[in-house]
Amino acid sequence: MLFLFFFLIALAAASYGVVWLADQPGSLTLEFAGQHIETSIPVAIGGLLLLIAAIILVWAIIVALVRLPKRMAGGSRERRKAKGLDVLSQGLVAVGAGDLARAKKAAQLAQKLLPEEPLTQLLVAQSAQLSGDNNTAAKAFHKMTLKPETKLLGLRGLHVEAKRREDADAAHHFAAKAQDIAPLPWAGSAVLQHLAASGEWDKAREALEKSVTAKAIDLPEAQKLRAVIETAMAVQREREQPHDALHLARQALKRRPNFVPAAVTAARVLIRHGDQKQAMKLIETVFAASPHPDLVEVYLDALPGEANSQRVAGVERLARLAWSAPAARHALAEAALAARDFAKAREALAPLVAEGEHPTAHTCLLMAEIEDAENGPSGPVREWLARGSRAPRDPVWIADGVVSRHWLPLSPVTGRLDAFEWKTPPHSVHHLTEEGRPNIPIAFRSRPDRPAIEAAAQS
Repeated sequence: MLFLFFFLIALAAASYGVVWLADQPGSLTLEFAGQHIETSIPVAIGGLLLLIAAIILVWAIIVALVRLPKRMAGGSRERRKAKGLDVLSQGLVAVGAGDLARAKKAAQLAQKLLPEEPLTQLLVAQSAQLSGDNNTAAKAFHKMTLKPETKLLGLRGLHVEAKRREDADAAHHFAAKAQDIAPLPWAGSAVLQHLAASGEWDKAREALEKSVTAKAIDLPEAQKLRAVIETAMAVQREREQPHDALHLARQALKRRPNFVPAAVTAARVLIRHGDQKQAMKLIETVFAASPHPDLVEVYLDALPGEANSQRVAGVERLARLAWSAPAARHALAEAALAARDFAKAREALAPLVAEGEHPTAHTCLLMAEIEDAENGPSGPVREWLARGSRAPRDPVWIADGVVSRHWLPLSPVTGRLDAFEWKTPPHSVHHLTEEGRPNIPIAFRSRPDRPAIEAAAQS
């Protein structure tokens, strides 16, 4: 609307100027090369304007002719680029769909149409990975590292390829180079896992702090990993540097309250240096919130070498802190069985074997042991062993399908930190300890007077 307004004003001004010029008297005389030309002022101005318009038109035609080849070449490049981008799109879709033939064809065509396009190398690498051609994939990723805009992507690809061929040093090298360029979560995690797998816990903690500073990891997750690393450091220094180990374990407990591995490590250090009362107090505090068999094992070490009846009283005091937990009742039953207090052992397990309940394998094996100790080999012993073979499994330390007798800071399969969880294993897992034996409770395994029951449990 505003443009139309100004256009009308300009048109009116031009019309007024033409009328004014036509009304002016006078003439224009031109003598050139023996020629005498005389005309009015309006006609002379009109002729001048026509001459200027003709010159502009001729100049435009000349410029257009000069630029025509370049424009034709540019149009060809644009069409080539458009076709190349379309091929790239189709190729990446084919890679995602797992269509190897289309992906390879698209990669070859993209290399012809767009050899300098960063996505071309990505398509070549991914199609090579899809076909299992790791050498071609690595070469494509290496080319990507030569350009600043694709260097991180190339390093990520080289890291993946190194892990695929199980070259830990090369994988760490590429991850560290990427981490130096930018604090990426994948690079920080890879560097951290490599240092942890190498047992370089101090450097692992430094790497974690760098990721936290760069905000490549959220704080809750960082606190968990700090606790895991500090617990691993405490275990490493437990014998040679007990004071440092105790400090690290307590620090881990502050970061991750009721973290059983940290509590167990701290308690072991305290017991080794004669502070049993402090160790028992620590275990009782953690056991009330996280009843765990590992805590019971250390608690038994902290109890003074008294009579079995007194040890039963100590274990009962601990068990009462989490009386509804199976681990608490199992602990009391085992202590009572060792003291040959069969009534108390049965009483501890009674809620777990009551009608309508589904006792676990550990509970069934304990009941079989109680029957055998009290009445000798009999039908009830065989019945409990049979029930145990079909019973639900007890929780274990498990990570990536691997069961460990003790907690470990990282998975032996993937190297992932904080991978071990205390939970019921799936049916597909091989329920074995490091020694290749069934992961039944230590207290049950270690009794030499029950070879027949143990053999039956293993079978």
